[in-house]
Amino acid sequence: MTAHRTAHVLIHGRVQGVSFRAWTQHQAQLHGLKGWVRNRRDGTVEAVFSGPEDLVKVMLKACHEGPGGSRVEKVEILDQGDPDHDFSSRFEIRETA
Repeated sequence: MTAHRTAHVLIHGRVQGVSFRAWTQHQAQLHGLKGWVRNRRDGTVEAVFSGPEDLVKVMLKACHEGPGGSRVEKVEILDQGDPDHDFSSRFEIRETA
């Protein structure tokens, strides 16, 4: 059995105006991850992914590619987050911060 992981990330590049949040939500739901995604006023996208470590790794790798039309320059891991945090049962798109 794989360990649980929570990763808090910032995604830099051309990541707004290209459906990055909807794509992220869809990908996270496909992998059964919990957490959230939102745009930030500085032009980045911020996300928290929580679930089995191997699936979080897959999601982080996918974020380096992003949806068509995006151009990801960097995926910055801010911290590993709180693995015991109880996220909603679905992956959410949150308001811009």
